[in-house]
Amino acid sequence: MTQSKAGQIVWHDLFTSDRECSMAFYQHVANWTYEVERASDFAWGGGEKDFILALSGDEAGAGLAETPAEQENGWTAYIEVPDVDVAIKRVGTLGGKIVREPFEVPGVGRNALVRDPLGALVGISLSRHSFPVPRQQFGPEVYVSNGTDFPQAFYAELFGWQVSPATDKNRVALLGPRGVLVANQHAASWSAGSNAAWVPCIKVASVSDACRTAETNGARPASVVISGAVQAHSPILCDPDGAPFALGIE
Repeated sequence: MTQSKAGQIVWHDLFTSDRECSMAFYQHVANWTYEVERASDFAWGGGEKDFILALSGDEAGAGLAETPAEQENGWTAYIEVPDVDVAIKRVGTLGGKIVREPFEVPGVGRNALVRDPLGALVGISLSRHSFPVPRQQFGPEVYVSNGTDFPQAFYAELFGWQVSPATDKNRVALLGPRGVLVANQHAASWSAGSNAAWVPCIKVASVSDACRTAETNGARPASVVISGAVQAHSPILCDPDGAPFALGIE
C-alpha cells in the first residue's frame, strides 16, 4: 500500500449469479472490456478458478465473480487502510460487524468484509501492488440509507474520512485524506431492506443514453427515492441480477 491510497476506494467486486449475463450487461452500458485471470488459490472458495477483470481502457478497477455460498449478489467497494488486521479489531467497538475475517488475495493484497453500524457492506483492503487508484470506471460512491443517517464516526475512525456539507442541502460530501472526494451521502427513502448500502457510480459518456441502454438490457429502477435533483442526473438502477448501481458522467 502506498500512503496516497489510504482512505480511498481502490477496488470493486461484483458477485453475480450469472457472470456471463453481467459481463454482457456492463459491456453494453459502460463499454467495459474483460480479461480472464487464472487464480491458483481463489479468494472466494479456494482452488483454481477464473476471475474476470473488468476494464475501462487499460484500467482494471473491478472484478466479477460467481456469487459464493456465503455471499449475496451485489457490488462491494474496498477502502484502503495501512493494516487490515488493525482496522478489523476496531470494527466492533465502532458499532460495526465483521462479515469475513482478513484473508489473503494472492498477488493482490489482504482484504476483509464488514458491515457498518447501519448495515452497509464494505470491504477493507491493503494493496500489495503498484497500480494506482482506479479513476476511469467509477465516480464517487453513493451511500444510501433511510433519511439522512450516516455512521460518521465509523468511517472517520477507520478510514480518516471527513463529512463536509455540500451546496445541495440534501447531500453530504465524504472526503478522504487530503480532501479527496470519495463518496456522497444523499437524503433518501430506501426500501431495499433495513440495511443501508454502498452503491457504485459507474462512469459513462452520457447518463441518459446509458440509462436507456441499461433498461433495454434488463435493468430496472432501484427501490430508492432520493431527495433533490440527484436522481435525474445520477440515477440508481438495478442490473438484471438485482445489484444496485448509479450512473455518472465521465
